[in-house]
Amino acid sequence: MVIIRRIEYPTTSLLYSLRNVIGCWGFHTLTFNMYVLLYTILAGLAILPLFLYLRNPYFTQDLRYTVTCILLGLRINRIKRSKPFYSMLDCFLDKVKKHPNKQFIVFEKSSYTYRDVDKQSNKLARALSQHASVKEGDTVALFMGNEPMYVFIWLALAKLGCTAALLNYNIRSKSLLHCFTCCGTNVLLAASELRGAVEEVLPTLREQSVSVFVLGEEEEKCVTEGVNTLSSSRIQQASDQPLDPQLRSKVTLKSPALYIYTSGTTGLPKAAVITHERLYMASSMQAISGVVSDDVIYIYLPLYHTAGFIMGLTGAIERGSTVVLRRKFSASNFWDDCRKHKVTVIQYIGEIMRYLCNSPKKDNDRHHKVRLALGNGLRADTWSEFLQRFGDIRVCECYGATEGNVGFINYVGKVGAIGKEHFLHKANFSYVLIQYDTEREEPVKDSRGFCIKVPKGETGLLVAKITAQAPFSGYANNQQQTDRKKLRDVFVKGDLYFNSGDLLRIDHEGFVYFMDRIGDTFRWKGENVATTEVTEHLIMVECIEEANVYGVKVPGHEGRVGMAAIKLKDDMEFDSKATLEHVKTSLPSYARPRFIRIQNSLAVTGTFKQIKVKLVEEGFNPSMMQDRLYYLEDSKGYIPMTQEMFHSISDGKIHL
Repeated sequence: MVIIRRIEYPTTSLLYSLRNVIGCWGFHTLTFNMYVLLYTILAGLAILPLFLYLRNPYFTQDLRYTVTCILLGLRINRIKRSKPFYSMLDCFLDKVKKHPNKQFIVFEKSSYTYRDVDKQSNKLARALSQHASVKEGDTVALFMGNEPMYVFIWLALAKLGCTAALLNYNIRSKSLLHCFTCCGTNVLLAASELRGAVEEVLPTLREQSVSVFVLGEEEEKCVTEGVNTLSSSRIQQASDQPLDPQLRSKVTLKSPALYIYTSGTTGLPKAAVITHERLYMASSMQAISGVVSDDVIYIYLPLYHTAGFIMGLTGAIERGSTVVLRRKFSASNFWDDCRKHKVTVIQYIGEIMRYLCNSPKKDNDRHHKVRLALGNGLRADTWSEFLQRFGDIRVCECYGATEGNVGFINYVGKVGAIGKEHFLHKANFSYVLIQYDTEREEPVKDSRGFCIKVPKGETGLLVAKITAQAPFSGYANNQQQTDRKKLRDVFVKGDLYFNSGDLLRIDHEGFVYFMDRIGDTFRWKGENVATTEVTEHLIMVECIEEANVYGVKVPGHEGRVGMAAIKLKDDMEFDSKATLEHVKTSLPSYARPRFIRIQNSLAVTGTFKQIKVKLVEEGFNPSMMQDRLYYLEDSKGYIPMTQEMFHSISDGKIHL
C-alpha cells in the first residue's frame, strides 16, 4: 500500500494559517486567491520599510521630522485662529498653571520656579506702571546682561502690552544711541553696572524726553539729574497678584513683540522687528529638535540676541523645561556647570565649540548628561572633534537670520550640513538658490532680465519669496535698509523675495551647506574665493588656533587679494614654512592668503561672530597696526612685511 503524503511549503502553511485566523474573525467566504492577495499585501507592507530605507537612508529621520512638523503646524494654526490671540506670554502662564512648582530658572546660587517668575514679573509690571508710567504700546529698552531680572522685566512688559528693545550691553556712545533711537523707545531700563555707559549719552536722551531708570540701586545712591531709580524695595512692595489682560487688549499677532539687533559685523546694528507671530514660530525650534519638558537647557549666550532669547529662553518656555542661566560663556566652567545642574541640552554659536575643543583635556570630558547640542556656525572639523572628545551628543545645526523669512535645520545630524530639504518645508517656504556675480555684487540675469536658478550641487545666493506664510517685517524705522534686503522681479514681474545675503549649496541628497556671505566672498585673478574654505584650511596648520579671512584692495589691481588675521596656539610661534606648504598643497594660487596678520585675539561680536570691517579698512599697511605682518613672496614664502614693501606694492613695483 502506497501512502501519498502532502508536502506543505512554508508559504502554503502561512496561507492556511492566515485563512484560519481570518475565519475566526467571521470572514468565511474568502476564496483561496483572496488569501493569496491578502498575504501578498501584508508581506509587501512588512518589507516596505526596508525598501524605503534602501532608497532613502534617512527615511526614519525624515518620517520623524514629518510627524513633528505636522503636529507643530496644527498647533500653530490653532494659535493663529484663537480669539484673543495666543502669545508667548499666554504660553508661559499656561506653564505656570500646569507645573507652578517646577524649576524654571537656575542662576548662580538662586533658583526660581515658574510661579516665582510669574509673581516677580507681576511686581515689576506694577512698579513700571506706577513709577515709570509704562503703558500699553510703549517701547522699552533693556540694557543689561544675563540675569533673572532680564526675564522678569520682559514678562512684565509683555503683561503691560509693551514692546521690548533688547540692547547689546557691549555697545557704547554712538552705537548705543543709534540702537536706542531707531525703534522709538520711550523708556530705558539699565542695570546698575551699566550706569556709566548710560550717563555718556544722557544729554541726548534727555533732549529726546526719554525716561531713564537704573535698576537695583537705592534712591539715595542716585544723584545724577535725569537718571531715576527703580529700587529693589519699590519692586518688592508691589503686589504680585495677576494683572488684568485688558492692559494688553490692543496687542495682536502682528504687533511687534521684540526688537532684536543684528550683530553689526558690517556696520551699525539694525533693529529687526520680531512680531508675536514670528516669536512663537521661531520658539518652536526646540520642539523640532526634540527637546522635551524634562530637559534642562544651558543658556550662556546673551539674551539680547535671537539665539539666547528665542531659541533658548522662549523655546524653553514653549517646552516647559528648566533653564540654567549664566552671565557669560566660560570654557573652563562649561562642563562643570553641565554636570552640576544635570544639563541635557546645550546651545552653541560661532566659535563656541572650537573654544571647548581647545580647552585642556580632562579625564571626565565624557561624564555628563548632555544629549543634544542646538545652534549654528559649527565647522565640520570642529564638529567631528567635538563628538570624538565629548561623546555621543546629537548635534542639531540650524540656519536662519534674525530678520529672515526662511531657515533650515539639520535634523539628520550629517556633519558639516546646516540643514536638509524636506517636502513640507518646501511647500510652506518658497526658496531658491540663484546665480550671483561676486565681482559686480549682484544676481546674474538672463536675457529677459530674470534671475537664474543654480543646479543641484552648485553654489548660489539664497532668496526666499515674501508671502503671508513667510513674511519679512524688516527693520524698525529704516526703510532704506529694509528695501535693500528685498529683490523684486526675480522670476516674474511683480514677485518679491528676501535676499539672505548668504551663498549656499544643496547637494543631490538635499543637504544644505553654508559657503560664505556675499560680502565676504571676493574675486582675485578672475576667480571667486570663499573665505570659509580658506579659513578651514588655515586652522589645519599646527601653529594656528583661529583664523579670520577677508579680501583687501590693492592699487592697480582688480578685485581683492586674500588676507588672514590669525591667532597662534599658546606657546607656539608662527611657522611660515609649514603654513606655506599647507596652503600650496590645499589651495589654488588665487585663494592663498597673500598677507597674514598675527593677533593676540581675534575680534568677535557678542555672539562670537568674527568682525572683518576694521580689518578690511586697515588693509595690509604696517603703519596702520601694531601686529606682526607677513607677506607671501613667491620664491621665499611668508616673510616679514615692511613699510618699504607696502609702498612698492602700492606703486606697482611689486606685482601680485
